[in-house]
Parts: sequence; structure tokens; C-alpha cells
Amino acid sequence: MGKLQALVRIPTVSNRDPDLVDTEAFDRLLEELRAQFPLVHERLELTPVHTHGLLFRWPGASSERPVVLMAHLDVVPVEGTWQHPPFSGDVVDGAIWGRGTLDDKGCVAAICEAVETLLEDGFVPAQDVWLSFGCDEEVMGRAAPLAVEELERRGVRPWFVLDEGGAVAGEAFPGVAAPIGVVGVTEKGVTSLELRVEGRGGHASTPARMGPTARIARAVTRLDRSPMPARTPEPTVELLRRMAPHAPQPLRVLLANAGRLGPVLARALVAAGPESAAMTRTTVAVTTLSGSPALNVIAATAKAGVNIRIMVGDTVAGVLDHVRKVVDDDQVHIDVIEQHEPSPVSPRDDAFELLESTIAELFPDAVPAPYVMMAATDSRFFTRICDRVYRFAPFRMTKAQRESIHSYDEHLGVDAFLDGVRWYRRLVEKLPA
Repeated sequence: MGKLQALVRIPTVSNRDPDLVDTEAFDRLLEELRAQFPLVHERLELTPVHTHGLLFRWPGASSERPVVLMAHLDVVPVEGTWQHPPFSGDVVDGAIWGRGTLDDKGCVAAICEAVETLLEDGFVPAQDVWLSFGCDEEVMGRAAPLAVEELERRGVRPWFVLDEGGAVAGEAFPGVAAPIGVVGVTEKGVTSLELRVEGRGGHASTPARMGPTARIARAVTRLDRSPMPARTPEPTVELLRRMAPHAPQPLRVLLANAGRLGPVLARALVAAGPESAAMTRTTVAVTTLSGSPALNVIAATAKAGVNIRIMVGDTVAGVLDHVRKVVDDDQVHIDVIEQHEPSPVSPRDDAFELLESTIAELFPDAVPAPYVMMAATDSRFFTRICDRVYRFAPFRMTKAQRESIHSYDEHLGVDAFLDGVRWYRRLVEKLPA
């Protein structure tokens, strides 16, 4: 617990502009990791990656089916009003509070603590275990791609890769009381756009009809009113099928027949709220707006930033076509800032079954299940060298905790953290020869 507190207290906030990154904070974090986990640093082979990324190799009895455990060291900026200071690491009401406890220093500390204690016991894993800790995941930076390049250079083809993502999620679905141990077998693609309208601008006392801000507002409204079609991809169907025995009637029948009732279930998931609705379709969120620099000046340029999470089965090209058709205005310029297709769907074979059995062992009340991860992780880069890329953070999380990620009042239960350490330790112990 104290080790996670020490990491949370260091504000390693990433930024797309390298000049705005507090490199001293990242330096201190690496020093703290070395102090808190000495055996990890003494006995594992360390390769620095990019500015502050870390790639450890723990030699196993065999290198035929190596495994990569991932997490990231950076965090997003602080938002909102917190009950406890965001970089305090305070322990209150049985929880550790602070930015990064859930995303993603909790996983960093839990992985390192699991490995540290196994090293203390003289344990040798059945397969090589790699630890990959990125330093710029929150800004889709270079550390993870460079780690992949390093593994490629060494000829490493992982049996499976495990990154952050799912969790032992409580209150995951209306009417289902059991927590769901959701393991991301794929993740949505991420594309960011900038909608831009330019005009003459001028004095606010003589406004013209449909100036830049009005056109941007109309484009935003049109996007909001025309969501992408809802559907249920195969991992979502399997998730619903596994939840069925834990749901009340008549919901149980509906979930059990998810494969045949896809359109009906898609509509039900949309109606159930934003978290479940995001499971069914590509989402389009307007996240930034800019216009005039002064109240009495008509904007010469108005902009809207749009973040799109692309569902498995959709493509960047198809989504861009949808946006252009919905906006339907030649004066709204659409610039692509970044684009990533959805990740391939990983198989549910022996590697997935290992994750399932470890979830069942450590969290016996939970229902292990695959799902489509809505957010993006560094693990998407590892699909280049590995067919089995999974996303699961072994922590119990309430709905309120999940909502605190990238928001305010982020916190992780002390017992949940310790269970997570035990989960990673057991996973490594169970790696087959």
C-alpha cells in the first residue's frame, strides 16, 4: 500500500507537447520505483525506452512462450474538485486516493510488488516474463511503439500480452448483481478530428447570419443528433450470454439469446445508459470548442475538437464518411488529427482461459467474460507482434470508481489493491511450461 502511495504522490502528468512535461517528476518516479522495488531492478534485465519508459526481462525456465505484463507511468491532468488532494496518496475509509490509483499506477505497483515477492521467494517463472511500462500512454506517445520495436529486434513473439483495461466491475449491468471480471479481447480505434469554420470576423455589434460560431454549433448539434448505428459484436454477445444466469427473469432469457436478439439487445443497451451504450457502437464526442478571444469580437475562426472511438467492424474511412454526411456543410473543414483502426479481436483459447481461471480463483464471486474495451491502451501497438492481447486490471471497481477515471476522486480500495497483487502473482505462478 505504501509503495503505491509513494508513486501516486509524484505528479507524472503527460502532455502532447514535450516542452510542457515535468521531466523532473518522471525522473523522481523512476528513482522511487528503484527504491521501492530493489529486486526487480537488481535481478531483471532493464532496457530504458524513449524518455522514461521501462522494459524489464525476467528470464524464465523457457523462452518459447514469453508473456508481457503492461502498465503505464503517466497520468492525465487533474480535473474537478476532489474530496482529498489528488497527489496526496491519502488513505481514507479503506481506500488510497489520488490521480493514477486506477489509471494506471495501481497496476504498475501491483505488478512490481507481485514480481518483487516472487523474487524474494526465489521463484523462476516457467516462461520469460517481460514488464513494459510506458511513460506517455495518455497522449498516445512513442514509448509503447518503441518497446514493440525493441522486442521485435530481439525476436520476441509473446504468447500473450496483458495491459490495463477491464476490471472486476461491480454494477456493470442493470439487474445483474454479480461483479463481472471483464477482459478486453479488443479495443476500439481512436480517431480525433478538428472541425473548423473560417470567416471575416468583426465587431460584435454587426453580426452576420451563420457566422463561424453558428456553423460550428450547427455541426456539433447535427453530430449529437445522428449517432452511429448500434449493434452487438461477438465479444459483447458472449459477455451478455455469460451474464445471463446472474440476471433476473425475463432479462435472463433475453441475455441468454443475445446471438439471436442482437438488434433488440443493442437498443436495450443504448437505453440503459452511456456506459452500456458505448458497448454497442462507435461513439462521437465533441470535447473542445474555441472561438473569439473576446466577448465583443465575432470569431474569425471557430473550432470543435471531436474524439471518436471506433467499434470493431467499423473503419476510420467509414466514420469519416458518416461525419461528412451528417455535418453536410462545405464550409466546415474537417481535419484528421490522429487515426487508429480498432484492434484485432484476440482469441479465447488457452491464454484467455488462464486469465479466466485466475480471475475465478482470486475473485470467486465474479463472472469472467470478454468484452470490447471502449478506451485506448498502449497494448494496441503490441498486436503487431502478438495475436493474444488482453486488457484487464485485477481490481474490484464500483461504477463510481470507473466514472472517476480521468475525472475527480479517483481512488482504489486497499484490499482491492492487495487482491490485485495476489492476482498478478498467481498468474505468473500458473504460467505453463
